[in-house]
Amino acid sequence: MEEPRPSRRGRPLGGGVAAAAAVAVLSERVAAHSGSLGGSVASATVPSWLTVLTGGIVVGGSFLFTTLLTDHDAMRGVNWWRLALPAPARLRRAVVPFARACSVGVLLVVLATGFVGPREGVRNFALLLVWVGWWAGYTATTYLVGNTWPALNPWRAPLSALRWIRDRRRAGGDGDAEGEADSLVGGVSVPAPWGVWPAVVGLLGLVWLEVVSPVGENPRLLAGVVLAYSLATVAGSLLAGPVWFDRVDPISRVFAAYGRLAPIQCGVDGSLSLRLPGTALTEDSLPDRPGEVAFLVALLWVTTYDGLVATPTWAAAVEPVVDAGVPALVVYAAVLLAGFALFLGVYRLAARRVRETADTYVTARAIERWFAPALLPIAAGYHLAHFLGYFLGLAPALAAVATSPFAPPASPLALVLPGWYGSVKLLFVLAGHVLAIWVAHSLAFELFPGVLAAIRSQYPSVVVMVFYTMTSLWVITQPYAPPPYV
Repeated sequence: MEEPRPSRRGRPLGGGVAAAAAVAVLSERVAAHSGSLGGSVASATVPSWLTVLTGGIVVGGSFLFTTLLTDHDAMRGVNWWRLALPAPARLRRAVVPFARACSVGVLLVVLATGFVGPREGVRNFALLLVWVGWWAGYTATTYLVGNTWPALNPWRAPLSALRWIRDRRRAGGDGDAEGEADSLVGGVSVPAPWGVWPAVVGLLGLVWLEVVSPVGENPRLLAGVVLAYSLATVAGSLLAGPVWFDRVDPISRVFAAYGRLAPIQCGVDGSLSLRLPGTALTEDSLPDRPGEVAFLVALLWVTTYDGLVATPTWAAAVEPVVDAGVPALVVYAAVLLAGFALFLGVYRLAARRVRETADTYVTARAIERWFAPALLPIAAGYHLAHFLGYFLGLAPALAAVATSPFAPPASPLALVLPGWYGSVKLLFVLAGHVLAIWVAHSLAFELFPGVLAAIRSQYPSVVVMVFYTMTSLWVITQPYAPPPYV
């Protein structure tokens, strides 16, 4: 353990400073991590080009191995295996309101400590809880265990309370009260042509804000952002109803997407089942709504973007542009949108090539939706690589501050991780890609008849996955550099 020293201005614990990066930077930067999905510091002892090349070869080799697995019934036996878990309805009805009430209480403490608590990042409960406990630690549980966010989401509490009042009054036969309650829920509809594009825009906007502002090291600014987000989300849910969390709220969408990867799955009837990780992705394609594929691509891209802007290469590239007179905020926004368009364009091009190589009448749009779930293991692998070590490094500080959030200890301790953990990050990324290969392989055999068509259809997908793998590994192996001009 070591005592972290006060932070200096710059990227707080840099984007996704994880593993050995958390240790190396902790003694210099102790402001809690700024929030999105990325950032990196290399601790690998091999050249970057060799690491990147090896990652591409591993993904390609994984595909060659899966081509030997052509027994459709055997694959279904693996993907469809499940173990029912007890989920008593009475217990669920008691636990969910209690859990949500606790989350509302935690949200209030976050706001209070953000506005009036200590300004030092490592002593401020709001900064530590939001970035270390919630975005780093809790997010990992949604894909490693199961998505509990619908039960914990504090912004659902007002909507749930109003619906409970409505149901109680209906049961009591109070027609006037029933109409009054109904007027507060579901009064505004989200246009169907929008699909889930509002969530895509929200996710990109949140990541851009995290990168260009000191929201990760300034507790007052963080509290203001959390308050504004809370007011907008509660108002939107009261006006639009539960559809707000399904199609507009980016945070709920992120956790719902990650939850599809988890071993514990919850059915529409509330039943719980235990499955092999990632196998739930092989059963259902995405809903046929605008923006569904784009959201998964955005979830993948923001990880890369947040890491990219914390590399020396980015600093060297952006400085001449800003010096030429282009505002830095515009440069960061333009690259965010251009990179997202590139990732989405590459995926859509691959879907069209899949249609050609498989020689099928299935439309390219249907193929996009069918194979998009295979992107989720990649995104989860990135998140785990960036954040597990970061979470472990600052978990002791979070625990110490949580015991007394308004009067935290003067020098919370931080955990020093061993140097070899830097190589573990690379394994997380590769594991995510290997699982993605399996998911894509299984989806191909579910969609296309025969063996040859299913195998041929995966050629373009493998090329895209190798591209994603080599890009992310390159970002991870770069030394950390604070993003310039922000």
